[in-house]
Amino acid sequence: MTSKRDPWYLEEFLRHLSWERNLAAATLKAYRREITRALMFFGEDRRGPENLSPSVVRAYLAHLYRVGLAPRSIERALAALRSYLRFLVSEGVLKANPAAAVAHPNRSQSTPDVVPLDAIEQLIDNLPDTPAGRRDQAIVELLYGAGLRVSELTGLDLDDVQPGPRLLRVLGKGGKQRVVPFGGRAAAALEEYLPVRAEWRTANRSLDEALFVNQRGGRLSDRSVRRILNAAVRGAALRLDLHPHSLRHAFATHLLEAGMDLRAIQELLGHASLASTQIYTTVDLAHLMAVHRSSHPRSRRRSKTDRIDQ
Repeated sequence: MTSKRDPWYLEEFLRHLSWERNLAAATLKAYRREITRALMFFGEDRRGPENLSPSVVRAYLAHLYRVGLAPRSIERALAALRSYLRFLVSEGVLKANPAAAVAHPNRSQSTPDVVPLDAIEQLIDNLPDTPAGRRDQAIVELLYGAGLRVSELTGLDLDDVQPGPRLLRVLGKGGKQRVVPFGGRAAAALEEYLPVRAEWRTANRSLDEALFVNQRGGRLSDRSVRRILNAAVRGAALRLDLHPHSLRHAFATHLLEAGMDLRAIQELLGHASLASTQIYTTVDLAHLMAVHRSSHPRSRRRSKTDRIDQ
């Protein structure tokens, strides 16, 4: 398979990524960098990958932490190493992947900023009553009202919408389908937008049945939706760094604050793991603490003035 000069099969792995997985040149460069760095740590005294073990992989990750790599960078390094060692298993070089049993490093998750409901309402209320404005209102209503990713929104076709029961058939990450309900306001916004879509579609003879289209009748891109939101924020004079995912965050957080079960929110968001949804419990706890501090009669320390007044 390879010569004795390369017991680690690095070039074979990179050719596999290029030929069989058709990865871009920049991605191949990143893989080469990550694996080369790992092999330098493993050292020349380890004569080949058969000497690797989970403890060696963990020691490598600890080394990356000590030299100051960010948690996300360490996570990428582990992902690249897992892919490389999985290739060695498929080629019969290893019997098992020593990185498979190594957990991802704990990544400090920043609590996402939650867009308040009044800001979302202000955003929608300030959209112009024009054909484009009616489309943009339907976009904002569905991003917030159904908790969609922007790629899920732009991927919607007309027949993915069931107006009667107010349901969407959504194609999520990994090609997984889910059915998501949407509310009355989103339904009304869609009803206003659909005649606009029909008019714009007359100029486009493609077989594509995109739900959200531009004025030439073509499917909106993710980038176009981001531009639409940026323009809407400026039009409403909001001081917000608003992006499509902000509305998804708000959707999940507001549902949790209203008492919805976390697993139900997981299903609505299309998260494969409950761990991905649990970040919203942090947001909700922060909200509850703020409410408690501002509302509970014994949540604030008494000042000297308070004691004198009593």
